[in-house]
Amino acid sequence: MTGAVHLHLSGRVAELRLDNPSKLNAFTIEMLSQLAGHLETIDRNPAIACVLLTATEARAFCSGADILAWGNLSPAEFARHWVRDGHRIFDRLARLSKPTIAVLGAHAFGGGLELAAACDLRVMAPKATIALPEAGIGIVPGWSGTQRLGRLIPEPMLKEMALFGRRISSERCLSAGFASEVSDDPRAAADQIAAKVCEMSPRAVEINKAMIHAARGEDPAAMIEALGSAAIAASDDRAEGVAAFRAKRKAEFPGT
Repeated sequence: MTGAVHLHLSGRVAELRLDNPSKLNAFTIEMLSQLAGHLETIDRNPAIACVLLTATEARAFCSGADILAWGNLSPAEFARHWVRDGHRIFDRLARLSKPTIAVLGAHAFGGGLELAAACDLRVMAPKATIALPEAGIGIVPGWSGTQRLGRLIPEPMLKEMALFGRRISSERCLSAGFASEVSDDPRAAADQIAAKVCEMSPRAVEINKAMIHAARGEDPAAMIEALGSAAIAASDDRAEGVAAFRAKRKAEFPGT
């Protein structure tokens, strides 16, 4: 398989760049694996304040999943590995602690649209369109195209793509709130947004994102426990509990 996902750091901004131009940046197994590794690196780097998701191919942000990567898989392999692994990795992107911006300089179809939907914001070029063409080749969206995307756009628009195979323009994406901005230079627009994020309190941004995601149903159990754990980690009770454990004595919690 060909293709790669590159990670570049520039100051406090990380860029994840899709690079499979011969296949319009279609996702391969290797690309999924690389994306997963980069997300882990980003989430553990406190110096990173914002993440941009970009593409090297001018004709398409991402045309979806490479049919040659999954076309010969058995039904069990297709469901257990290709679909579930991709879903898990895209969920990891959606739940990244850093704010994320998808830069759609061109079309985002199938898995490419699901990838963009996992980001916090989407900036689109006027020519960019979105689509879910899976039914045309006898499959269905497998990386949260009917689930997460259903929370982000109106149901009729989703059905237009998934049931009727229609493409949706950048203007309609903007009107529906799926795109935050349509720009002749979407990368420059995304850079401006990222620069503003870098001026914010990283901790406040992270907590804001966690609270919003919990409210909209993006893994609320994990978000609630993460927020609770963050609060208790800063308490005197936690410090006393750890100190008592290390000293092998009974803890005397101050309740603060």
